[in-house]
Amino acid sequence: MPYQRWNAENSALLLIDHQVGTIHWMHSASHEECKRYTLALARAAKAVGMPIVLTSSMEDQAQGLLFPEFQHILPQEYAQRVKRAGIVDAFDDSNFKNAVEATSRKNLIMAGLLTEVCVVYPALSALSDGYQVQVVADASGATTQLSDTLALDRVRQAGGSVVSTVQIMSEMVSNWAEGAGPQVLPILGELYAELGK
Repeated sequence: MPYQRWNAENSALLLIDHQVGTIHWMHSASHEECKRYTLALARAAKAVGMPIVLTSSMEDQAQGLLFPEFQHILPQEYAQRVKRAGIVDAFDDSNFKNAVEATSRKNLIMAGLLTEVCVVYPALSALSDGYQVQVVADASGATTQLSDTLALDRVRQAGGSVVSTVQIMSEMVSNWAEGAGPQVLPILGELYAELGK
């Protein structure tokens, strides 16, 4: 298949279960770095005009609410988030599936917590439904590094791709000097500065 650049015209961002409680179950990477990558990814997608779907699981339980920063970065998407009542594979939730279909995009960029539960299964379902999928590894995380590796391997084996936040941000923009590039470049600069602290 010839390479097609993923951008706001053909792709959507799905952020799955980035919740204040769930992140404490993640031990495959730094909580702070995962959150920074996730928020940078959300800001970049918003800046380029990419459709974004947020979903959470069992907000009234230990998982808690989505990261509070989403309310400021993505106020409309936060208000319209799909609240799942324990459904593991978000694609099994008709509200989530309908929200994804409403984007009219066949390229899905996914990230979430935890990789081995909340990311791998919707990624596999999306691939099975004919979508193209890229999972953003550093905006996701698992209970252990081994769990993370095995989940991402399964996505690759099913035909999906695994990328980094900076990689997909660069692909979204394609030119830092034109279009949305000048809006996204400061987000990238802030990310690099925060990671360098």
